[in-house]
Parts: sequence; C-alpha cells; structure tokens
Amino acid sequence: MSDTKQVASNSVEDVNEKFHDKDTASNADSEFDLVSYHENNAGRLVVDPEEARVEFGEGVAKKLKLSKDGTKVLWPQPTDDPEDPQNWSDFRKNFQLFIVTLAAIVPDFDSGIGIADIFALATQFNTTTGHINNLTSNWSIFLLGWGGIFAVMLMRRFGRLPVLFWSQVLALGFLVGCTFAPNLNTFTAMRCLNGFFATCPQVTGLYIVTDLFPFHLQARKLNIWTMGFIISPFLSPFIMGFIVARISWRWTYGIGSIYGAFVVALIVFFGEETMFDRKLANPRPIPPPQSRLRARVETLVGITGARMAKYRDSWSKSVFACLNVVWRPHLFAILVFEAMVFGFSIGINTTNAVFLGSPHPLGYGFSQFGIAGAYATPIIAVFIGELLGRYFNDWVMNFSIRRAGGVFIAESRLWTCYIAMPLYICGFVLLGASFQKHLSVGALVMGWGIAEVAVMINTVAVYAYCNDCFPRMQGEISALINLARTLGGFSVAYFQVPWAMKNGALQTFGVEAAIVVALFLLIVPPLQLRGGPLRVSLLV
Repeated sequence: MSDTKQVASNSVEDVNEKFHDKDTASNADSEFDLVSYHENNAGRLVVDPEEARVEFGEGVAKKLKLSKDGTKVLWPQPTDDPEDPQNWSDFRKNFQLFIVTLAAIVPDFDSGIGIADIFALATQFNTTTGHINNLTSNWSIFLLGWGGIFAVMLMRRFGRLPVLFWSQVLALGFLVGCTFAPNLNTFTAMRCLNGFFATCPQVTGLYIVTDLFPFHLQARKLNIWTMGFIISPFLSPFIMGFIVARISWRWTYGIGSIYGAFVVALIVFFGEETMFDRKLANPRPIPPPQSRLRARVETLVGITGARMAKYRDSWSKSVFACLNVVWRPHLFAILVFEAMVFGFSIGINTTNAVFLGSPHPLGYGFSQFGIAGAYATPIIAVFIGELLGRYFNDWVMNFSIRRAGGVFIAESRLWTCYIAMPLYICGFVLLGASFQKHLSVGALVMGWGIAEVAVMINTVAVYAYCNDCFPRMQGEISALINLARTLGGFSVAYFQVPWAMKNGALQTFGVEAAIVVALFLLIVPPLQLRGGPLRVSLLV
C-alpha cells in the first residue's frame, strides 16, 4: 500500500521557474478559497499545475501544494497543521486504511457464515434450507443496508472513530448471541441485529479514504477498501465450510466472534480519528487533555466528538442528508444500475451453496468439503479484479486528464464500466449454463470467477464517480450505494432457486445479465453525455 508521500510543500513555481512572477496577487487571487474549491467545483478539478496557472492566475497558483513529483495539484489542499490527516505519513495513512478494510470484512463475513451453515442450521432447528435462507440470510442482508444510513448520521456529528468503535462492539455482542442461540427465533434476532450494527465500516471507508488521501489516489485506495467487503461474503463459506463439515456449526460463529474481537482490538489500540474540520478557522477549537491516555479514551468513546458536535452539521441536516442527495437524477440512476450489478452477485453467493450441494438434476451434489472449496473461486477473482481495477482506473484518470487539458471530469470514471459489462455477461451466462447443462467444474469456476471480477471493477468505478460528483457527501454516498446493493440482493434468494428449478439456470442467470446490460445502456452512456450539466445544476 505504500505510495510516495503526497503532502508536499512544492509550489507551482518550483515546477517551472520561467513562469515565476513577482507581482503582487490580485484581489481575485486573495479571495480564492483553496479549502472549498474541490467541493464547489464537484466533478471538475484542475489537476495539472500548468492549467492551474491559466485558470486561477499566478497568485493563486503559487500557493497550491502539489504532489511530491510536482505533476498534480492536491485536492483537498492540505493545511499547515501537522495533524491534518492529509499531512500524515504514508504508513500512518495506510495503516488506518488497513484497519477499516479489515473492519469492512466483518458485516458480510458474519452474514456469510450462515451460508456455510445452512444445512447444519436446518438440521439443528428442524426446518428446511429455504426457510433458513428466507428467515435469516435474506433479512440480515436487508438490514446491512439500513444500518449504514444511521451510522452516517452519527458520523457527521461525532466523527468516524467512536461510531466505528461502538458499532463493532455491538455487532460482536450480537454475533456471540448467534453462537449460543437456543432456538431459531433467538438466532434470527441476533443475526439480524448483528447485520444492522456491523455494517458501519462499509460506509466509513469512503469517509476515511477521502479524509486521508488526495483526489488522484482515492480510486486506488477505494479499490483496496471495496475489495474487503466484496471478498468477505465468500471468505466465510470457504473457511467455515471446512469447519462445519467436522464440528458443530456453533464453532463457526465462535470463530467469527474471535475475528470480530480482533477487529475491535485494532480499533481500540490503533484506530485514529480522521475527521478534520478544515473549514473552521481553528480546526481543533477544543484543547485536548494533557494526558495522552485520557485524550485517547475520550476520542475513542465519543466524548471528544460530542464536544465538537456544536461546530459541525446540525441534527436536522445530518438526518435528512441522504434524502437531500438521493433524488438527484444522475445519482439515483447509477444507484439503480449498481443495485442490480451487485445485487445479483449477492444472490449468487446465497444460492450457489444450494445449487452446489443439491443432488442432480438441480445441482452438482457436492459434499460439504466440495462446497467450501468452490468458494475459493470468487476470492481469487476479487483479487484479480483489484489488480485490474487499480491500474485501469489510474490509466483512465490520467488519460482523461491529458485529454481534457489538465482537468479531470467525473464522468470519465464510467469508462471502466465498459470493461466490466462484457465480463459480467460472459460470467453469468457461463455460470447458468454450467448449472443447467452440468458442464465441468472448470466451466463453473470460470463463470463464477469472471462474474466476480466484473462486479469488483464496476463497483469501484461507481464509488469513485459518485464520490467525485458529491465531495461534501461521502458518507451519504457510501451509505446509499451500500443500501442499493443490499436492496438489490436480499430478495434474489427468494426467487433464484425456484426459477432455476422451473425454467433452468441458464435462463435465470441469462435474464439477470440481460437486465444489468440493459440498465448499463440506458444509464451510463447518457450520464457521460448529459451528466456534466446535471452535476453542475444540482450541486449539493
């Protein structure tokens, strides 16, 4: 995760001395707001230093801080405060990203344990696998989306760290409740409450990435964070599938609780508050306690955040922030698109265990070990998607900046979707054909893997595009995307298996791929053509 330290004191005059001008700055220059420029010009950022001279004038250009290599203007502009997260060392930044990525694994990892245990749970509680899926898996996925909405409201007021800490403590408690649940009703309640509270890191990550890293590194870092929560629902069926084949299903939830406790410990001992109120004349108006231990405890549990709340957004603004942004046509359209892209992949995860474990003619008749081993496929695919997305997103960004004369336009992020869609079609159609025609395991692995690569690439592009369009609303954007993907996926398990049994898996997965491609054609090209005017006229 190491990158060249991005905070630098370089000025544009250091890049090319021949442009140095000793004249005093004009009044217009002195009125230029370096703190809010990237928010007021959402989706259109001047990145090239030479273009900055042309657009902003020499006086402003001299004040701009650049990347260490002098090729890009840093947005947001770091302050002179060493405690500004944009000024932290690379190690300090990347360690916080590492912690929130491990935390982002927790929600879907916990939810996915039930997939590995589905047959054992049905036996334990004397019911069917379909009833277990409908009662516990689907509703816990549903609540994963709504928990993020409430977490963002609190983070706007109290900061990132205390909300992350308390949410994970509560999630851990409810997962322990799943471990020792005496009956199905208790187990269902514990699993659903765990999903609601655990989801916080899946919305905190976008906040932390934008708090820590300048614009031109954000897509690369989003790749790492999104990899965490995309890979997580496959990790638990893969790991726990081998365990539940040998010992009680309760041990799988016990191991999940141990992982949750490890994440809580990382947050307690190493997590840092990344929220920096750079718009205030004094970003730290409340003096910290002299005792470092007391300052640490007060920041972690939220006492510091509660004192700072009066300097931040009001409760009314925080509560209605999601409603204020979700109706924007360019955001709502891309949310519908991502809901289907990610939602159908959630459906694959919850139903493939049934397809793989069911006897012919519906499934492959895999043993518990075989089902667990099959889940290595999407894990490897997500890593491949991370590598491809990392370099392709950077290439698209740099190419679009050069093509636009040193200016970055948000809609250029969507070019990555054109790579994802052919892969999505191939993956879903091959996966459906594998189940229906009982093709080789190699075909099944290829289809599943290609589909997950497509989901990874597309999801990062959507996050980056929405973040560029709404730089004041990172938390709300993250929460809405999280809600969209869970709403898109929680219902799939209700109809996917019955549909495949009646009409064949090829039709099921083929129609799902067709829906996604149709939405892509209806949404992405029009956004690239007309998204700019919408973005400017409907700026939040």
